[in-house]
Amino acid sequence: ILQMLKLVQPYVTYGYPSLKTVKELIYKRGFAKVNKQRIPISDNDIISGNLGKHDLHGMEDLIHEIYTVGPHFKQASNFLWPFKLSAPRGGYVCKRHGYCEMKGGDWGNREENINEFIARMN
Repeated sequence: ILQMLKLVQPYVTYGYPSLKTVKELIYKRGFAKVNKQRIPISDNDIISGNLGKHDLHGMEDLIHEIYTVGPHFKQASNFLWPFKLSAPRGGYVCKRHGYCEMKGGDWGNREENINEFIARMN
């Protein structure tokens, strides 16, 4: 898996989000995938109806499962529709890299700085 991450590194950004960032993303941009349709998560009944058999009955259970990568992480992440984020306020840094040179920009492992980057996009 580490080798695959190195291949896509110039095209994606990743890091270690905080619990606050995960919670804000799911509450603001979280949509459920129910019968291959994008459904807004308006109440806990949607979560309970689809993930109740995995002992996930509410929004806080879902957030805890995603953040801690619990035993039912795969089912919880498949239940969530991919987040649609807007462009970051202030723009990207150094868009052109030319032949994947390792210099500044908004790609690669941002570690703890991913929280600030997601806050600008959310």
